[in-house]
Amino acid sequence: MAASSCFDVTIEGRVAHISFSRPAELNTMTATFWADLPEIVRDIDRNAKARCIVISSTGKHFTAGMDLSVFQRPDGVGKGAGDRWVRAEKFRSDIRMIQASFNCLEEARIPVLVAIQGGCIGGGVDLVSACDIRFATKDAFFSIQEINIGMTADVGTFPRLCKLMPEGWVRQMAFTGERLPASRAFQLGLVNDVFDTQEAMLTHVMALAREIASKNPLAVTGSKVMITYARDHSTADALDYIGVWNASMLSAAHMGEAFKAKAEKREGDFPDLLPLRDTPL
Repeated sequence: MAASSCFDVTIEGRVAHISFSRPAELNTMTATFWADLPEIVRDIDRNAKARCIVISSTGKHFTAGMDLSVFQRPDGVGKGAGDRWVRAEKFRSDIRMIQASFNCLEEARIPVLVAIQGGCIGGGVDLVSACDIRFATKDAFFSIQEINIGMTADVGTFPRLCKLMPEGWVRQMAFTGERLPASRAFQLGLVNDVFDTQEAMLTHVMALAREIASKNPLAVTGSKVMITYARDHSTADALDYIGVWNASMLSAAHMGEAFKAKAEKREGDFPDLLPLRDTPL
């Protein structure tokens, strides 16, 4: 894809690194941000350009959330000609498009890891809750900021965060807008680990991403699909689906290579996922 004014993207060692690139503006989420992120993620995923994605940021804060310019645009969310009810229908459609910008992280075939420093505010919480694994620096904090600007969070925080941490804490954050510090986020299970510095965090996260990228991509994507499915369905349904999945895609050749590579103390040589079509035919 073309260069973005909101992100720097590199791909090395089968790991794609997407970094927010507007530190002076606190990496707020402009209209360009919402368009570019799903385009970047889908390009990497659908064209099988990497086996793992890492998202990080620059500057003092991970992100301050939605940029005020998005609310002020005359053609912005829910705005336009027509009566109240017609505009309400447009608002719903606009919100669904914004939600899709983060849905792509959960829908990607490959794992998405996120490294958070400083403030993760408003839309930032929506974003990180859609990722597979979260890490933070000790100065990081999380805030469901929407309550402080008189609105209810609507891009993904509630359906996802309630499955990542105790519901009571989600309610407390949502009702008050208070900051959840990284240390408490770790205790509640929102983040996997906390680091003294961003440098130490990125060193760890990139190493973990390379480890994931060394595994059989088909088994990794199968694991991601099954974990997400199990989260949203009954145990019986999840067990049935994993049986169907493995009946279709469990590869004796891939398993044989994994055993051989382990015996020879080397990385396995596995085929990448195939690129996906952008059109039906």
